[in-house]
Amino acid sequence: MKLVLGSASPRRVELLAQLGITPDAFRAPDIDETPLRGEVPRAYVERIARAKAASLPLGEDEVLLCADTTVALGRRILGKPADAAEAAEFLWALSGRRHHVLTAVVVRRGEQLRERVVDTVVRFKPLSNGEINGYLASGEWHGKAGGYGIQGRAGAFIPWLQGSFSSVMGLPLAETANLLRAAGYAVDGA
Repeated sequence: MKLVLGSASPRRVELLAQLGITPDAFRAPDIDETPLRGEVPRAYVERIARAKAASLPLGEDEVLLCADTTVALGRRILGKPADAAEAAEFLWALSGRRHHVLTAVVVRRGEQLRERVVDTVVRFKPLSNGEINGYLASGEWHGKAGGYGIQGRAGAFIPWLQGSFSSVMGLPLAETANLLRAAGYAVDGA
């Protein structure tokens, strides 16, 4: 059985390595990730992860792993910021508040889908102008849901979380290992 990672994310590759897994192939899906009008965050990540899984070709001896992560502030979806101004807007909105990070994981073998959504609550400390400007200057906000990555400098903004640290990075390890096992893919030592 071969594992195909439906992602170009280096973070997801690093996280899979923690499970002792090296994907056999990488196929980055090309789908429109624009939220639908009135779409709530949980429905959004579920839809996007399923769309990624459905858009990729898969051989008979392959298992496909796709995921999508978003930051939710109430019903508002904070996706990947388009520019530094939007990243700053997101960081100011998160400053001193709790928010949810939702990651949907889909494992496909043939036409069968196995899926799970992991919801992690994250609290940001109140941020200063200097902290936000320093973070924006680092460039770490690029390509990150909510404009931050917990595994980098923004980790200093987070005094508390409830849920899965690896899910906030983009792939909940325990849930992913269980989904892969259920699809017949051997996960050693996990």
